[in-house]
Amino acid sequence: MKILVTGTAGFIGFHLANRLSKEGYDVVGLDNINDYYDVNLKYGRLKESGIESPIDYGKLLFSKKYTNYAFIKLDLKDKESIDKLFHNEKFDAVCHLAAQAGVRYSLKNPYSYIDSNIYGFLNILEACRNFNVENLSFASSSSVYGLNKKQPFSEKHNVDHPISLYAATKKSNELMAHTYSYLYGLRVTGLRFFTVYGPWGRPDMALFKFVKNILEDKPIDVYNFGKMQRDFTYIDDIIEGVVRVIKNPAKPNEKWDALNPDPSSSKVAYKIYNIGNNAPISLERFIEIIEKELGKKAKRNYLPMQPGDVESTYADVTALIDELGYKPYTPPEVGIKNFIDWYRWFYSV
Repeated sequence: MKILVTGTAGFIGFHLANRLSKEGYDVVGLDNINDYYDVNLKYGRLKESGIESPIDYGKLLFSKKYTNYAFIKLDLKDKESIDKLFHNEKFDAVCHLAAQAGVRYSLKNPYSYIDSNIYGFLNILEACRNFNVENLSFASSSSVYGLNKKQPFSEKHNVDHPISLYAATKKSNELMAHTYSYLYGLRVTGLRFFTVYGPWGRPDMALFKFVKNILEDKPIDVYNFGKMQRDFTYIDDIIEGVVRVIKNPAKPNEKWDALNPDPSSSKVAYKIYNIGNNAPISLERFIEIIEKELGKKAKRNYLPMQPGDVESTYADVTALIDELGYKPYTPPEVGIKNFIDWYRWFYSV
């Protein structure tokens, strides 16, 4: 199977490309390597995958680590180049992870979310349709649950009340994917990730910022006065779920009832899965684990709730267990230690 993975200079895409390459799949990675955060980290991930600089736009570059992995620098908005790539490579499956991420950043830069997450995703859908790629999985987000207070969050719940533009674009992706499944026979699976963390993680995420600031004797911003709960999910658990989805593309739900519709499936080949740890912890507990691992206390700067944030997340993973035989299991103590070990190695601290 030849698989296109978008976003492979990013956190989740990097790990997925490595996992698939190790398993022997032919993998093509794609990323525009934008400057949303430190590009040195993005180039570091690529180097770890055997992709060496210089990296020229639009040129397929082969890994020096995996003989079955190649990378191309492309922008999702570049439809002509995306179509050319699909035409030349003849993919069997696509896992679309590239996106403009971040809830708070969407308050300041809304247009970048429309460009990447709507227009960019449309180009992927069109390429799948026009070049006969039926197996498509894509990153959604736990942010789509928005104002929903019923927990744990189930894929069967209503998600019509997002509270950030980022969440709205992810909800839009799910709707767009269903439409293409219905019209053109694509087999599509949306993956709602819950607060992913681990080695090679993003600098805009809480764990990265907390560890960096504590080590530098700087205060950490703790929103909602610490009264937040998150279903922190370790990167390896996320990747295991994604790989199982790629190997088991969506099927029509033969029991789907149009008079009582299940939002997580359809009469066409469309499916939504939560991938979360199914064990939320408080932000205070999360910080305590970091402090213990670092052997150093944090200077907390307590702040009110930020616009676009939700107070808690909690994933119902019943469908993941029942249909794909998998449940995330890594405890935060293990995941945080692994991240700190990586951070100290990468930044030599």
